[in-house]
Amino acid sequence: MFLKMRTRSTMKNYYDQLDGYRETIQQGLIGAKNFSRNISIGKGTEEEQLQRLKGEIQNAEAIVIGAGAGLSTSAGLTYHGERFERYFFDFIEKYGISDMYSGGFYPFPDNETKWAWWARHIYFNRYIVPPKPVYTKLLSLLKNKNYFVITTNVDHQFQRAGFDKKKLFYTQGDYGLFQSVNPENQKTYDNEQWVMRAMEVQGFVKDESGVFTLPEDRKISMQIPTNCIPKCPDDHSDVTTNLRADNSFVEDEGWHKASETYYEFLQANKDKHILFLELGVGANTPVIIKYPFWQMTMENEKAVYACINYGEAFCPKEMEERSVCIDGDIGEVFYSLKGVILEDYDKGEHL
Repeated sequence: MFLKMRTRSTMKNYYDQLDGYRETIQQGLIGAKNFSRNISIGKGTEEEQLQRLKGEIQNAEAIVIGAGAGLSTSAGLTYHGERFERYFFDFIEKYGISDMYSGGFYPFPDNETKWAWWARHIYFNRYIVPPKPVYTKLLSLLKNKNYFVITTNVDHQFQRAGFDKKKLFYTQGDYGLFQSVNPENQKTYDNEQWVMRAMEVQGFVKDESGVFTLPEDRKISMQIPTNCIPKCPDDHSDVTTNLRADNSFVEDEGWHKASETYYEFLQANKDKHILFLELGVGANTPVIIKYPFWQMTMENEKAVYACINYGEAFCPKEMEERSVCIDGDIGEVFYSLKGVILEDYDKGEHL
């Protein structure tokens, strides 16, 4: 029922490796200083930009996907509204929590309540198939392409959709991992078994497809038993989620390997016709994806920058000629790129 360990053998070995994460942040900091504040929304009509993006995906020698929260939102993994209200109604009523994101920072009165919240939070974002097949549609667009993905998302949906895990870099952590609060312990621990148990003890039941849902009477608990609170299997210390919030975030073996692989991919393709495709990246962490993509596009005259974002699709004016900016729902854009009529877009069932 407990946590399977992922280890990091020695700290020195991994700090000596190439670090794509910090290398690209440096690129982003350079870009933030060099670019003017003149912004463009791209040239041409929406249809012209769609056709250009389709051509770039087909013809690019390499594609770097940079994904933010907007991609998962397009896939239906929203942190507010009907999905949140359905599975967190009791927390809403008792504590006035308005959405899943803010609930992650709520000062719950005890660990039994805190970990009941986090079991649901993790399960409904990490261990379910998204309501809409946006990730699988992206994978189909990249079929037989030379690609790599860097993402600030922590919901693991790329791997669930079938992306090669060797081509993925989750920079900010993974809902599916815990880490010890002991700073001497630089390991992460798989939490799937614990999450499933914590959902059961709250009263959630599995439907015919094996997905946890509310019982018919909607009677669920807002607490888990004290003996179900997760502990580190190595030293029995408390654990926390492996999410980058401060400098206590554990960058484990898998994280460092992915960072190195990302660096190597960029180096191997830096002088080629490369497409930097940014999907749903907001203003919270632009220095990880957006600014580095801008800078690397400017440094390579063969490179093209593309941005698909609902309400936030733009580029610096000085790289307008080598940019594609599409303001819209990412999933609908993917369907349009595949030549599917938007009216037939399957919006799926909300979870």
